[in-house]
Amino acid sequence: MATTHSPEFLKLQHQRLLDLRDSLLNQMEGMTKDMIDHKPEGSDASGSGMHQGDAGSDTYDRDFALNLLSHEQDALYEINDAIKRLDKNTYGICEISKELIPQVRLEAIPFARLTVQCQADWEKEHGTKKFRPNDEVGFSGGKAI
Repeated sequence: MATTHSPEFLKLQHQRLLDLRDSLLNQMEGMTKDMIDHKPEGSDASGSGMHQGDAGSDTYDRDFALNLLSHEQDALYEINDAIKRLDKNTYGICEISKELIPQVRLEAIPFARLTVQCQADWEKEHGTKKFRPNDEVGFSGGKAI
């Protein structure tokens, strides 16, 4: 069973996570506003009055932005969950092995849930599916989703 990181390190990580969350929320807000504000030229949004290539380009841009927002939403979830782990005094402890996650890993990925070895083992078994803990509401409970 792991001990814990120093209070100074945990305080620093908490601020890093808050800053990261604020930055991400600002980016998401800007991207969402751009998508809402962007209206195709012409008389309506259906593409009439617009060159076919422009309508296709607008559709691609919108789909690309939605994909980015989805990835950012995943990152936001992970950041918020890391903040909850700080509040519960479980931050920096691997959710599989219960070992202490090295400080250098947490500095690189402040919302890391697993040690490098457990992450590698998880990815070998489950590919790119995300790990979620057993008590997570709405998820498959320690299984790949």
